[in-house]
Amino acid sequence: MDYGFIFIILAVVFGLFMTWGVGANDLSNVLSTAMGSKALSVRQALIIAIIFECAGAFLASGSVTHTIRHGIINMDVLNNDPQTLVLGMLAVMLGGSCWMTIASFFGLPVSITNTIIGSIVGFGSVVIGVHAVHWKMVAIIACGWVISPMISGVVAYIIFLSIQKFILTTPTPFKSAKRRVPYYFFLIGFILSVATILKGLKHFGIYFSRSQSVGISIVIGLFVMLLGIIFIRRINIVGKISRHEEYARIEKIFAVLMLFTACAMVFAHGSNDVANAVGPMSIIICLVKNGGHMASNAPQILWVLALGCFGIIVGLLTYGRKVIATVGSGITALTPSRAFAATMSAACTAVIATSAGIPISTTQILVGGVLGVGMARGIGALNLRVIRNIFLSWFITIPLGALFTIIFYYIFRLFF
Repeated sequence: MDYGFIFIILAVVFGLFMTWGVGANDLSNVLSTAMGSKALSVRQALIIAIIFECAGAFLASGSVTHTIRHGIINMDVLNNDPQTLVLGMLAVMLGGSCWMTIASFFGLPVSITNTIIGSIVGFGSVVIGVHAVHWKMVAIIACGWVISPMISGVVAYIIFLSIQKFILTTPTPFKSAKRRVPYYFFLIGFILSVATILKGLKHFGIYFSRSQSVGISIVIGLFVMLLGIIFIRRINIVGKISRHEEYARIEKIFAVLMLFTACAMVFAHGSNDVANAVGPMSIIICLVKNGGHMASNAPQILWVLALGCFGIIVGLLTYGRKVIATVGSGITALTPSRAFAATMSAACTAVIATSAGIPISTTQILVGGVLGVGMARGIGALNLRVIRNIFLSWFITIPLGALFTIIFYYIFRLFF
């Protein structure tokens, strides 16, 4: 505890570095479909990011310290050696930040969840021992990473085919869009309200039965549907126009849908990944403040959440363009209708996985959704080289996160 003040300073600095990487990579990936399809301008994306990232972090995020301390590795053996745990968490933040920065430089969308888990597994295996790792839990999480992009891809494929069948290939596509797009508004309102009720309200001690959750979600879905109808009424066709111009008007309608989906996905990202990114920082601060002791499920610190949100927004602004380019246009060309199918599939997958208790990565389900849309257009619409690089980056995230963490841990041991 002689180094307590220094540890807090380092935790804040490395935590800002970590959240900067999350903004440059994770949040950029969340907004990539909306920005890559030109449904959102840079200014609109920034406003949505600031409002809904912070709202998700403060309103719907829970404490992740219990998961970090006990879910992946049994760190109780370090109760009598808090400095080792502090140095380990510093190494987790710095190691994870380095890998996310490298991935962002090459435009590769990687997950903060995967990175932190890889870093913690590396620290626990080497410092505490292989026996301390909960390999069964790690295997379950890894299965979720494989299954969730596949589910998202299939759902995106189905949604985009429905758009083609019921709107784009009909004799009067614009009229079909005005008549049928409101149902998609209802769907997204319903799905995302279910996600919020399942994952968010429990943090306020508010619980609903399954039937109550469905009823509330239906009401919210109808409300979103009404808002959507009001917005798309402003988009009209005057006189006779070409088929190309008609499709352009249809894409404007889907751009309104993307506005709703982008807000919801950023909110979901704030509720999950901000807490993940600042979890190690919270552990260090709690340990120092409490003289080396911390409750197994310490509450989240509000100013730490605020710091995390700040770092994420700055990361998006300063270094997010490469990941946005990779997912938003590198995998396959996106229009607002295609982007909606990909983003909506990610939201559906998140709800399904949450209900089943399967841990997922927002990055992976969004990439899976974009792949599904590309498959619906034919294999020739996909950039296989970009897809190969993305899959390779996912495969090496855990070992590289672990390697960086181990190296930095032993460097810190030399100084402390």
